[in-house]
Amino acid sequence: MKRGLLAAVLLFSGCSAPDQTDSSETAPASSSIQTKVAADNLEVPWTIAKQDESFFITERKGTIIQIDGDGKKKRMELQLNEPVLHEGEGGLLGFVLDDAFSKSKLAYAYHTYLKKGKIMNRIVQIKKQQDIWRETKELLADIPGGSIHNGGRLAIGPDGKLYAAAGDAGVKESAQDKQQLSGKILRLTVDGSVPEDNPFNGSYVFSYGHRNPQGMAWDTNGTMYAAEHGQSAHDEINRIEAGKNYGWPLIEGEEHKAEMEAPLIHSGEETWAPSGIAYSSGRLFIATLRGEKLLSLDLQQKELSVPLENAGRLRDVYVNGKYVYVATNNTDGRGTPSEEDDRLLILPNDAASK
Repeated sequence: MKRGLLAAVLLFSGCSAPDQTDSSETAPASSSIQTKVAADNLEVPWTIAKQDESFFITERKGTIIQIDGDGKKKRMELQLNEPVLHEGEGGLLGFVLDDAFSKSKLAYAYHTYLKKGKIMNRIVQIKKQQDIWRETKELLADIPGGSIHNGGRLAIGPDGKLYAAAGDAGVKESAQDKQQLSGKILRLTVDGSVPEDNPFNGSYVFSYGHRNPQGMAWDTNGTMYAAEHGQSAHDEINRIEAGKNYGWPLIEGEEHKAEMEAPLIHSGEETWAPSGIAYSSGRLFIATLRGEKLLSLDLQQKELSVPLENAGRLRDVYVNGKYVYVATNNTDGRGTPSEEDDRLLILPNDAASK
């Protein structure tokens, strides 16, 4: 089916819900679920965040798009002390709003930069000042980077701590070295210090043995999950615990080794290239790049369904009440853009969760 057409069979109840942007067009997708377009003509979007009626979406070149409740878009400049390096898989990646954003106007961003000729990543606090975001504090710098495997996802956990997914930057051995920040999930306070209850004294490292993690989410019990790109297929969804070793590069997929964690599920010989994930009502939604599908994982049964496909590469997914929002990533140089790509798509949560 041509991607500009919709194979929808389920009625979607318009766009009048208070937590949904105004939208009237159908999405460039094939699905058993009616899908809407909340925004189009995005430029390599990476992270979806939402506050009240507004979405904030990072674009890898170093800008942040605000999409208001009426569907109006505003592309905002990001002023940083170190310029964003948009090269390979790097750029402006993770972004999360402060828990008190409505008053503080603060957020946190993960981006690639160049330091003395070396590609690195850093985490910064930024503040929205009218139509510009400005860096207010560097929280953590010198996270190893590269043209590949920068990781990049940020999330604030139920404990109020800031979590960062850092890839191995193409140096796989670093994932097992707890003295390095690459190939890890990192945990820090929102002011950039090392939490006293981190598993390794004085270290930001929360878990290790990761190849290229790009999604993090928690269920209602506080259990943490992460999505990780495998080397050749064998993409993983892991249940993350403090101090645990997730095996890369020594094991992946069905392989086992003492004192290393096996994945909750993995893709076998299929390639998903999972990126952003989100939790809702016993399920994980998983945005996939190579797989070009939104996956829905029933965590109890460990069964997968496909609420959305044929929209191209999917970078992030966000769940808010009745709706699931997905950002396509077809303009990143690896996809096949259709007219008006990239887009923010909307699906009804009740249908997507079946």
